Amino acid sequence: MTASEAQLMHSPRLATVLMVEKTLKDAGEVLKVAELKRRLPKKIMHSTLLQILDYLQESGKIIIGTKGALWVYRPTPELEAMIKGGLEI
Repeated sequence: MTASEAQLMHSPRLATVLMVEKTLKDAGEVLKVAELKRRLPKKIMHSTLLQILDYLQESGKIIIGTKGALWVYRPTPELEAMIKGGLEI
């Protein structure tokens, strides 16, 4: 089994991804991985955190640089208006 196959077998839970997203978003500053781990409300494995950070970077929500990770995603006002005026089923 290759590393990519093993990674496909186990993925972070949605709740864990959302927890990391919220922590980065609320920080409003560049966070090193170690500082991010300290700020998370629950402990997660280092490899899981790195997998989540890779996903967030690929999806354009964060930028990872030499000094850490920074939340950069800003939804468009039109999208926000559509969500607020949407029909809940």
